Amino acid sequence: QVQLVESGGGLVQPGGSLRLSCAASGFTFSSYAMSWYRQAPGKERELVATITSGGGSTNFADSVKGRFTISRDNVKNTVYLQMNSLKPEDTAVYYCNAVLYYLEYWGQGTQVTVSS
Repeated sequence: QVQLVESGGGLVQPGGSLRLSCAASGFTFSSYAMSWYRQAPGKERELVATITSGGGSTNFADSVKGRFTISRDNVKNTVYLQMNSLKPEDTAVYYCNAVLYYLEYWGQGTQVTVSS
């Protein structure tokens, strides 16, 4: 059974940091590109960051470049999103995504709220 389980969300003040984790099981994690998406209330889901299967390449949305980093541990089958200098506009539900060709899996999401 495929599972992507996100954790690490919560309430943080502007300028603070959070690290999200996504633990994967039920598929060959090391073969999949992994991404983080987010969806704010009333807005469409948007791509935040992507990392290739081997971890050698990453891409970020312009809105988070220089503040967020994505990494993965193919032994622990986990992908991370380190979020620094958080802003109120980063408030959203963050989703983990796995893709390999036509195969795609989603996590259930974790809420991140940036507020004073």
